[in-house]
Amino acid sequence: MTDLESRLTRLAMPDSKPPSFPDADVAYTLHDTPIGTMLLAIAHGRVVASSFGDEETMTARLARAVSPRVLRQARPLDDVRRQLDEYLAGSRQGFDLEVDLALATPFQRLVLTDLPTHTSYGATTTYGTVAADIDKPKAARAVGTALGANPVCVVLPCHRVVGANGALTGYAGGLDAKRFLLNLEAKS
Repeated sequence: MTDLESRLTRLAMPDSKPPSFPDADVAYTLHDTPIGTMLLAIAHGRVVASSFGDEETMTARLARAVSPRVLRQARPLDDVRRQLDEYLAGSRQGFDLEVDLALATPFQRLVLTDLPTHTSYGATTTYGTVAADIDKPKAARAVGTALGANPVCVVLPCHRVVGANGALTGYAGGLDAKRFLLNLEAKS
């Protein structure tokens, strides 16, 4: 045995285990879905992101708005992934998840907080109707902008909001994703 091998043998611990890391303040994962890869994030037991945004941009936003301790840890998101998968498979019509709108602007919070009450599964509403519902009847475009930057897509159903003439307009995941979600809900 060489001197180096001898020293390495003394350092080797037969019962050593891999290191374990504490849970992050913000845990996130990338999740492949039929509508594209989504970044899912949770902080303190609440969903803070369900987004089509790119990983670097979203984790930087999470670090600024929630906590600098953002780690890619899938396990804390098991329930979020399960519910999202069930929804996208058509076996779930709503989410039983707490949401934290830490990434939203004050106006987005106003629009998104009550979004599930403005829409129902399988039905659509318009940007103008949402604007009127939040007592801002002339803010249809601002509502569209707020929904277009929804940090908690699908969980907060911005895909159910369409143009005044029923036309599908912008969606963070693209119009194909919006069409998929609306068709999925229409089938149920």
